[in-house]
Amino acid sequence: MTISRIAILGPGLLGGSVGLAALAAGYEVVLWGRNKERVEATCAIGLEATTDLEATLKGADLVILAVPVGAMSQLSEQLRSHLKDGALVTDVGSVKALPHAMANELKIPFIGSHPMAGSEQTGIAAARGDLFQAAACVLTNDQGRAEEEVESLGQFWVDLGCQVTLMTAADHDRAVARISHLPHAMAVVTAAAALRRPSDERLAAGGFRDTTRVASGDPAMWAEIMVENREALITALDDAQNEIREMLDHLAKSDKKELQDYLAEVKLRKENPTQSHE
Repeated sequence: MTISRIAILGPGLLGGSVGLAALAAGYEVVLWGRNKERVEATCAIGLEATTDLEATLKGADLVILAVPVGAMSQLSEQLRSHLKDGALVTDVGSVKALPHAMANELKIPFIGSHPMAGSEQTGIAAARGDLFQAAACVLTNDQGRAEEEVESLGQFWVDLGCQVTLMTAADHDRAVARISHLPHAMAVVTAAAALRRPSDERLAAGGFRDTTRVASGDPAMWAEIMVENREALITALDDAQNEIREMLDHLAKSDKKELQDYLAEVKLRKENPTQSHE
């Protein structure tokens, strides 16, 4: 499979960043947006864009869904009649089980993609061509597409600067619940608890900003992600509650030694994540 023309559906932060990176890597790129204003904003950063879905898909070797999962089903029904023979569809979403189920139901040739890169900023104006440099990108091939398609899609992401890994959708969703969705949820909780008196923020320094930065992300997008991956996220949040209870227990007992041992254990786990600390 040869990928040369890319159609990106959804001119937001990720769609725009994929477009800029792919254009710089020598691919032919066109983006599709639902409204004229977003298309004009996309053209303003140097990308070709249109509101004509059929024209966007014409001749595309790879179609990238850069829209929320909730919008994928209807859009995929529209696009499947315009796919050229041999074209492949992927996405850039944070959850993979639902897109695979949708693709199977609609009989769309689909391999999931999740480039682990982003920002608390939103919209096409925040797009960056270097967003994917050294970023992990997970591919999910639950549909069992041909190895050459997996290799071609993987090479596309490598060309954009990513380091590619292949996983099942279930393993992906479990993993990102812990290393992506849980940190976001905890940033929100930390910001909410810390800012019970908003005037205290004037004292905030790097620690507060670093641990709560992603809490400024798009609430609509993150609510959708969390609900879509709720089972895995609930398990991760339950584990987080247990960790908080342990810290509370040490504090309630004024047990400085046990608290220090706990902090040291977690520090070691954080600094050496591949080692067993049981």
